[in-house]
Amino acid sequence: MVMVLRLVALTIAAWPETSPLRSSDSSLTAYGAPIMKSIVPLIFLIFILPGIVYGLSAGTFKSGKDVIQSMNDSMSKMGSYMVMAFFCAMFIKAFSDSNIGTLVALAGADGLKAMELPGEATIIGMIVLTAMVNLLIGSASAKWALLSPIMVPMLMAVGLFPELTHAAFRVGDSCTNIIIPLMVFFPLVVVYCQRYVKGAGVGTLVSIMMPYSIAFFVSWSLFLLVWWGMGLALGVAVPYTWSAG
Repeated sequence: MVMVLRLVALTIAAWPETSPLRSSDSSLTAYGAPIMKSIVPLIFLIFILPGIVYGLSAGTFKSGKDVIQSMNDSMSKMGSYMVMAFFCAMFIKAFSDSNIGTLVALAGADGLKAMELPGEATIIGMIVLTAMVNLLIGSASAKWALLSPIMVPMLMAVGLFPELTHAAFRVGDSCTNIIIPLMVFFPLVVVYCQRYVKGAGVGTLVSIMMPYSIAFFVSWSLFLLVWWGMGLALGVAVPYTWSAG
């Protein structure tokens, strides 16, 4: 109920054309609109307020200290991610300063232009590449940190918008997660599998899930191409093609 009331209040505040949450041209979805610039704190408030109300009503929270402690407990689980993000940031910085990503992207863009592949074939190639890299790197954030400095400008050079590249990345990343032992939750899945098959191990789980992985790869790839073919939006004010002009 608290979340619904919060959303209703936000809707009422943003509805008038003269709302301060809108841009100068009365748009809510423009990149310069105050509501778009405030999207992170808005999401934070929309979710934290119901949590606080629920904690107070359930007796979990007795004071503001309990709320802070709960937030501390949640963020403490992010330690491994913060360590990974630290090294990813150093890699991205070194990669950017070396200009290796730019050189590879330019060379790859020239190669793609020479092959004159349709955009759909290029996107399928991005999905295949991500699925293959996924077999070696389990973390989605680490894979994107590795691939995005090269693949985003490379595909932009052949006229494909970055959001489309990221959508292809997500398809390739999701379809092979369940068959890679490097995935952080893979041991947990094996443990649950052993509840029903006592002798199950890594090989058992991979062999069982391989048909599903292939099915997801084919179906999600086709889904993205059909979505693109129908001209349905990937997001707010997000096109599929990009032109430097």
